[in-house]
Amino acid sequence: MLEVKNLVIRFHDRIGGEAVHGVSFNMEAGERLGIVGESGAGKTLTALAITRLLKSETTEIDGEINFMGKDILHTSDKEMRDIRGKDIGFIFQDPVASLNPLMKVGPQIEEPLLLHTELSKQERQKRVLQAINDVDLPDPDVTIRKYPHQLSGGQCQRVMIASALICHPALLIADEPTTALDVTVQTQIIKLLKRKNEQENVGILYISHDLSLVRRLCTRVIVMYHGDIVESGDVEQVFTQPREAYTQRLIAAIPTRSKRYV
Repeated sequence: MLEVKNLVIRFHDRIGGEAVHGVSFNMEAGERLGIVGESGAGKTLTALAITRLLKSETTEIDGEINFMGKDILHTSDKEMRDIRGKDIGFIFQDPVASLNPLMKVGPQIEEPLLLHTELSKQERQKRVLQAINDVDLPDPDVTIRKYPHQLSGGQCQRVMIASALICHPALLIADEPTTALDVTVQTQIIKLLKRKNEQENVGILYISHDLSLVRRLCTRVIVMYHGDIVESGDVEQVFTQPREAYTQRLIAAIPTRSKRYV
C-alpha cells in the first residue's frame, strides 16, 4: 500500500540541513505500523512528507513515496488534494487547535464528504451521525450542534478521528494523537483506533514518543533517531530483544509501576 524509498528532507534555512536521511520502509494494507523516537527524530516530518504537507518554499524532498500505485512526490496539487482526506486521513497532535473554533463539529466532520463525494445532504448527514456514533461520542444529534470549546480534549480527538475516517481511507496517519490526553482517555483512543483497523482494514501509521502506547496498538515498529531509522521489526521482538543501544535506552525509559512511585 505504502512504499517509502530513500526519503531525504532538507530545510533551506539550515546549513547542510538534512532533517531526514534516506529513510525507507513499507506498509501493507491494513497494517498497524508505529514510528517511535524522541522529539526531533524526524517522525512527524516523515508523515508530513507522505501527505505533501511540508511547504515547498522551505523544504526539499528527495526519494520516492508510492501510495497505492501513485507517485506522491510527482502528483499534481489537485490530485494530492483528492488523496488527502479521501484515501489518506490525518489526525494531528492537538485536536482542539486543529478544529475550527467558530464552526460546529457536525459541519467539520462533514467537510471531507463535501470535498470528495457526491452524496446528497441527507446522505451526508446520515454518515456524520454514524461517524460520531462509531467513535463513541454521546448523543450524536446533540454533539453535531456543539462547538469544539464545548467538548473535552478526548471528545475533540474523537471528532478528529471521525472526520479522518468518514471517507473510509486506506491509510490513517495518527501523529501523537493522545499527547494532551489523560491516561484513561489515551487507552480509550488506542482501543478505538485498533477497533477501526480491525473493522475497516484501514492501515494505521501511528507516530509517538510513547512506546507503551505503540506496543499496545501496533504490530510492527520503526525506531528513528536524528533523522535515521536505527531499528525496525515486529513490535514484540523489538521491545523484548532490542538490538540497538538507542532502542535499549528508549525501552529502559518506559515508566513502570515501580518507577512511578519512587
